[in-house]
Amino acid sequence: MQIVVCVKQVPDTTQVKVDPNTGTLIREGVPFIINPFDTHAVEESLRLKDAYGLKVTAISMGPPSADETLRKTVALGIDEVVLLSDRAFAGADTWATSAALAEAIRRLAQKEEVIIVMCGKQTIDGDTAQVGPGIASRLHYYQLTLVDRIDDLDLKAKRIRVRRKLEGRHEIVEAPLPAMLAVVREINHCRYPTVPRRMMAEDAEVTLWDNNVLQMDPSTIGLKGSPTQVRKIFSPERVKGEIVGDGLNAPEEAANLLVDAMIEKNFLSL
Repeated sequence: MQIVVCVKQVPDTTQVKVDPNTGTLIREGVPFIINPFDTHAVEESLRLKDAYGLKVTAISMGPPSADETLRKTVALGIDEVVLLSDRAFAGADTWATSAALAEAIRRLAQKEEVIIVMCGKQTIDGDTAQVGPGIASRLHYYQLTLVDRIDDLDLKAKRIRVRRKLEGRHEIVEAPLPAMLAVVREINHCRYPTVPRRMMAEDAEVTLWDNNVLQMDPSTIGLKGSPTQVRKIFSPERVKGEIVGDGLNAPEEAANLLVDAMIEKNFLSL
């Protein structure tokens, strides 16, 4: 039995710049990191590995340079890593991304039974939280989102019980396996890689799968298979604010000044 954990290489959001002419991200010289939510998915997968002796495979889709992201998971304790990289996959939205990842997971399951697909709640670059559920829908797995604790895993009965973090409350849910779990940050504290594992990760084999391996219809993957397309990325422009009054006005007087200023700028009408 194995767990498949999905990870994504994302730009370090504190250093992202946008080309003002093209409206696209400037990737040259920008460092990339493992999506922070995915680090918690990796950690939780490794905890289940430690507790139940399960194999853990990490999978990612991206450019060839994403193999460095996968090597970082090997340094943490991941057993096997698979990178989906092909120009045919480029430009994929969440629909096409989940299609390719689901097909790869289906092929991994042919070699060894997959009981859990572990994902981060969302990525920090897209923030859609759609890929995990998309994978579950395509594989017909039960999906458990917003998971902040795994209460029980019964491999013999093939059932899992988790706690979901909702607004103002928690929910305990039990589901049959296989299942897709999308975890939140609160589920754990991530471990640090040891020096021996760091050194081992440098020489770890990253299995590369392109579409010659997956053999998917080109019209269902990448840009061609994406119903949505990003036409432009830009930073919101913020106009410098204006102070109304001198800060010493009485509340009623300050309110009148604010209303007058809003009427003058056509934010309000009488």
